[in-house]
Amino acid sequence: MTTSDLDDVPAHPPLAERRLHPVTPFRRAWAPVAVLAGWAGHDPSGAQEQLQRLTSTMLLVGLAVLVPAAGLYGFLSWWFTHFAVTDSELRIRTGLLFRRTAHIRLERIQAVDVTRPLLARVAGVAKLRIDVVGADKKDELAFLGEQEARTLRAELLARAAGFAPETAREVGEAPAHELLRVPPRELALSLVLTGAAWGSLAAALVVPPVLWLATHSLWTVLAAALPLLGTAGASSAGRFVAEYDWTVGESPDGLRIDHGLLDRAHETVPPGRVQTVRIVEPLLWRRRGWVRVELDVAGSDNSVLVPVAPRAVAESVIARILPGVTVPESLSRPPRRAGRCVPVWWRGHGLAVTEAVFAARHGLLRRRLSLVPHAKVQSVRLTQGPWERLWRLADVHVDTGADKTVTARLRDAEGAALLLRDQAERSRTGRRDARPDRWMA
Repeated sequence: MTTSDLDDVPAHPPLAERRLHPVTPFRRAWAPVAVLAGWAGHDPSGAQEQLQRLTSTMLLVGLAVLVPAAGLYGFLSWWFTHFAVTDSELRIRTGLLFRRTAHIRLERIQAVDVTRPLLARVAGVAKLRIDVVGADKKDELAFLGEQEARTLRAELLARAAGFAPETAREVGEAPAHELLRVPPRELALSLVLTGAAWGSLAAALVVPPVLWLATHSLWTVLAAALPLLGTAGASSAGRFVAEYDWTVGESPDGLRIDHGLLDRAHETVPPGRVQTVRIVEPLLWRRRGWVRVELDVAGSDNSVLVPVAPRAVAESVIARILPGVTVPESLSRPPRRAGRCVPVWWRGHGLAVTEAVFAARHGLLRRRLSLVPHAKVQSVRLTQGPWERLWRLADVHVDTGADKTVTARLRDAEGAALLLRDQAERSRTGRRDARPDRWMA
């Protein structure tokens, strides 16, 4: 090859790095203010003394310095933040004084979520959160234009699925088929019927009169009543706002969940990463046949699949996320002698093992049925306390990849030993025969 031939070989084009949305500096400008607020919260008396020493002129001068400094910090932190998508990774460079470069391998991406806080929705921007296998926390790009965030999300998922770089941008967002939408009226009624709300309300009605009879102090009564009433309302109102317009859709890149009244979230339950599914059935929901479905997902914060739905509808959604799994209809109770270890509440425990899952139930008033696919079981253990040994009982624990444990309590000791051996074999064969996790299959 001659020198002229070498000159004709095209060089690799420079990596095209992009910046975040121009509105981002306004978000980051709050950092210096947050530092001052943190100092004031840590030492409120010292902060109050310093504030009393300041004159009006000093306050104006301080604001004249602080506001431009905060704006300059926000601008510089935005200016020095770049991201780029290469053939094999997403690269994020951040840092004003201390530089940090994150190299996120595309094949290790398991979920990409789009969230839109209230002010971000007003500004037309969104936050992109990337869930990576083995990472303790999610990397994020905040903020991007709303359309840019969705386009980048689709490109990252297409790259993770194995599409070539030149075609990944053309794939676009995979279509979704709606499986479930929770009506606001049903969600509100379900929150009213939860035991936690009634318990807080009952405490708010009982404790103040008792305190009044004991102390005859209005301030003592108000100091106790207001937090109790606030707790009763805040827990239900907070869940209503977060779970409003809850929609579950099925797409090739997993189950998509959209929800939120003020802050909208667009999340993805990645395929094959669900370790445990829990069906929660509060006492006051049983007459209506409602259940709540929760998840344990390896390396992800996603924990709710269905906030409330009829049991049949919830089980149809579970069948989508755990193909081939049928929720057991009947579970075996512990032997009657288990009542010597756990009086009354022993009746709430149950166990069923099918060809696909290990299912354990606990709770008498608030039932929780946990389903663990055999392929997701990492280890199996048997434990016995001294009182359980006396009554020939044992507990069988299965550990999953999400660092969670599901326990079948108060089983007959001989049956528990047999269950331990059989479950270890089922888990081994389940992992061997499991289909590989794959995006956009």
